[in-house]
Amino acid sequence: MRNKEKTSPRGNSNRADKAGNTAKTRGKELTVTKSRLYKIFLSNPEQAFGYKQLSRRLGVNDKAGRDLINEYLKQLRKEDKLKILEGSNYVLNNTASYITGIVDLANPKYAYIVSDETEEDVRVFSEKLLFAMGGDRVKVRVYSSGSGDRQEGEVVEILERSKDEIVGRVELSKNFAFIIPDFRKLYFDVFVGEDDLLDSKNGDKVVVKITEWPTSSNKSPIGKIVRNFGPAGENEAEINSIMAEFGLPFEFPENVEKEAEIIPVAIPEEEIAKRRDFRNITTFTIDPLDAKDFDDALSIRQLENGHWEIGVHIADVTHYIQEKTALEREAYHRATSVYLVDRTIPMLPEKLSNGLCSLRPHEEKLTFSAVFELDETGKLYDQWIGKTIIYSDRRFTYEEAQQRIETGEGDFASEILTLNKIAHELKDKRFKNGAISFETVEVKFKLDEQGKPLSVYVKERKDAHKLIEEFMLLANRKVAEFVFNIKKTKVRNTMVYRTHDAPDPDKLTNFSMFAKRFGYNLTVDNIDKISDELNKLAVQTEGKPEQNVLQNLAIRTMAKAKYTTEPLGHFGLGFAHYSHFTSPIRRYPDMMAHRLIFHYLNSGKSENKEEYEEKCKYSSEMEKRAADAERASIKYKQVEFMQNTIGQQFKGIVSGVTEWGLYVEIQENKCEGMVRLSELEDDFYELDAQNYRIIGRRNKRIISFGDEVTVEVKGVNLNDRTIDLLLVTEQTEAKKATRSKKTDTTKTDASKKAKPDGYNLKDYYGFDD
Repeated sequence: MRNKEKTSPRGNSNRADKAGNTAKTRGKELTVTKSRLYKIFLSNPEQAFGYKQLSRRLGVNDKAGRDLINEYLKQLRKEDKLKILEGSNYVLNNTASYITGIVDLANPKYAYIVSDETEEDVRVFSEKLLFAMGGDRVKVRVYSSGSGDRQEGEVVEILERSKDEIVGRVELSKNFAFIIPDFRKLYFDVFVGEDDLLDSKNGDKVVVKITEWPTSSNKSPIGKIVRNFGPAGENEAEINSIMAEFGLPFEFPENVEKEAEIIPVAIPEEEIAKRRDFRNITTFTIDPLDAKDFDDALSIRQLENGHWEIGVHIADVTHYIQEKTALEREAYHRATSVYLVDRTIPMLPEKLSNGLCSLRPHEEKLTFSAVFELDETGKLYDQWIGKTIIYSDRRFTYEEAQQRIETGEGDFASEILTLNKIAHELKDKRFKNGAISFETVEVKFKLDEQGKPLSVYVKERKDAHKLIEEFMLLANRKVAEFVFNIKKTKVRNTMVYRTHDAPDPDKLTNFSMFAKRFGYNLTVDNIDKISDELNKLAVQTEGKPEQNVLQNLAIRTMAKAKYTTEPLGHFGLGFAHYSHFTSPIRRYPDMMAHRLIFHYLNSGKSENKEEYEEKCKYSSEMEKRAADAERASIKYKQVEFMQNTIGQQFKGIVSGVTEWGLYVEIQENKCEGMVRLSELEDDFYELDAQNYRIIGRRNKRIISFGDEVTVEVKGVNLNDRTIDLLLVTEQTEAKKATRSKKTDTTKTDASKKAKPDGYNLKDYYGFDD
């Protein structure tokens, strides 16, 4: 029989009331907590209670218990939750302020409640969250913090839970287990009785469904294991647990697969007759070597006037997926394909994503196209948008296309060279018109058959990649402009736009201070010149150790791109109007754009804006979830790879400074780990947050954000996806032999206690992801 009084072996302080939480009554121990006491008032907001009445309600009949109740009453009054009346009775303070909002877990110690009513978020410490998780909608009682610099509060009611399943690792005891969450910001474990363990073993990765939420903070939620992925540390167990952690689907529903299977493969002649025919025009795809779904192709031919007709042909997904079908509902539900390190979780079933809709070579395919008449300087003379049919002559990998660009030899070399020349012209025009040239580093892995990483490398972007990118950008911009310009009235036709706001001036100022530490001076007081300043910085940092750190921080100063029906423009690209049109196999917003464009091409009236805005908001949220899952899989593989480098030394750059340590990005493989301040042996170091550095108290040594350092890999933790580093100095080299002979258990324990809650540049520097 499960013991509901059990608390986690981790012994987290948020599971018990520090002030003391028990009163002994007639030989038995009765739990009396401040939260239980307060709930009596919350349930009876108009009724006054004295301590004797409260004692009877709580079953307390001895002096120790009544004294505890009195102490809690005083504390609740001091916290302004209760008012005292004549006769020493207490009543709920109804003048308190309440908000509703969504929980955003910052770390295991506290969360922020993103308020529906106010712009300022409210901080709630974990012991006052009522076991709310990230994404839950809650009601919060708000009060001023002791320091007065931020609103704080406590959750009084959970209005809507976002989920009731948690992914974690089994810590097995004789008759029960605790599930330790993978999500490092989650502040509680889950108790599982022996009847609900699903034959799980110690260390297994599992999904636990919470069946009972506790009524007091000194207990753990109770759950049952509903899915077992196997032993922690194995590739399938870890990647499957990441999928479950982020709520990613493992398979398509049976009715969706059946609906896909019955779609006919043959293209009817009457459908071909409705479309512009490009089957006799040179057409090819350029994609990664391991790509299976080809959703875009380029056609090219020279016109009699010497100009070039270039077609951007996109898989006509919405021809096959009709509205109000199971396929459509599932595509919307998934919203995007997700690309983990070792697998793709597609938005559409394989018959569509890799078959019917994939623009495979030597097959006739239905497409939705944007066709442009350009000269070799990139000047646009004419454009056409509509449904087409194509026949791809060749499937190029990026490497094959790049080889033709560099050598001028091979099949279709002249066509690729012409496309590359025009792409360069288009890119130059973009930058002249305000586009920003920063590029993020994409980490890739070479895996063995078991999914273990053999090597880590940075994906190199060459002209072949940029060629495709420029024509996709052109198509996305022009279809957005087409819809925007159909109606010249103030109220425009509803369209799905991809927008990107101008950066916040305060964040720009903050970033300019970072850049100045490296000797780069940015003028950020003129928003019209920001793109020029950032592009200049990109050129100045190219090839330097600080390039990746500064470019990542620059990107984080920008607002987050999102989907919306508002035509707000795209600051980063320098476009007044921009949409996503070119990847409907893997993005639901592109499917929405296709439907809207085709509707307007056929003289349809403006669609319901509110309905599409809701879909845009959902798509943006799902895009973020996919990105978070992808980052988690990359981080796990980086940590797994670094298992084989323990004891090795690497050059790195300080990528973050906090009160508990230095984050260092290893230059060779872009893996990031932490040097704990408690393990810097030459002095006691303190954080100088204002100047983004730490300073030795005695020797005044300064280590700053962006400094080049040498680090040694001390250890890795696959469960937490963390890498522990040592800063290599003359002292550490001298003591290395001593350290290898002797284990300092006190220091090991201190290191565990100093373990960070998690590292997020947004939390520390105030930058958006």
